[in-house]
Amino acid sequence: MITSLDHLIVAVKDLEKAEMNFSEVFGVPPVWRGEHPELGTHNSIFNFKNTYLEILSSKGNGIGAEFIDAEIRRNGEGLVGLVLGTDNINNLTNKLKEKKYLVGDTLIGEGINLKSQEKRKWDYLFLPAELTRGIFSFIIQHTSGTLPKLEKYPSDTIKKLDHVVINTKDPEGFIKVYRDVFGIRLALDKVIEHWKTRILFFRLNKTTIEVIAKDNDQESQDNLWGLAWEVDSIEKTYARLVKQGIDVTPIKKGVKPNSLVATIKSHVCGIPTLLIEHT
Repeated sequence: MITSLDHLIVAVKDLEKAEMNFSEVFGVPPVWRGEHPELGTHNSIFNFKNTYLEILSSKGNGIGAEFIDAEIRRNGEGLVGLVLGTDNINNLTNKLKEKKYLVGDTLIGEGINLKSQEKRKWDYLFLPAELTRGIFSFIIQHTSGTLPKLEKYPSDTIKKLDHVVINTKDPEGFIKVYRDVFGIRLALDKVIEHWKTRILFFRLNKTTIEVIAKDNDQESQDNLWGLAWEVDSIEKTYARLVKQGIDVTPIKKGVKPNSLVATIKSHVCGIPTLLIEHT
């Protein structure tokens, strides 16, 4: 049913400032700058080899602006949305209805690139709370137009999403939705004895949804936590970031064998952000 982690959404107050900061972090420019007048939002999109990151801010009035402003008032700027892709949204909708989930009709979205006037269109489906599990999430199928792609990613830039981290108090419930309903492959289900923590890895479109089971009385629902970005050369990327005045921790060996990691501490709207090189 679900074929990809289509994109992630970051809520920001100032789109211009956030676009500049993320451009410095990623080492590549955004490929799209658009707006959604009917939603009261405008966006900037960074495209990578396996997914894209949408930076979203309010502009005017609309349900989108209300959502972004409410999220920022409640939690500050940060990661707010996980969007899952499908190749056949009508078939997926019918299957969810067959499983007795209360879903509505698919909606039509349109985006216009303000720089080139290119248009993209997509169908999307909002999900009931029992499937979103506290995360702002919906299903999307792109129907016309495409995001521009970068011809190459220099070795000191970020090229792809390695994984997104989600915290949960209910790992069995998460498996029921993401594996049994969405059909996403559960590649790993393991307890890390050193941390005494259960982790789940769901794999799709060359990235991972990493789920950390936590016993936290303050969080009753799942929540998006952080991002890990893959680079070809962490040494070159580290040097570039430091030169640009970005706060980044020293490079060290990662938990995963044959990996090097560093943590970006600034310019990322408060999102816990890891760089990783698989050696």
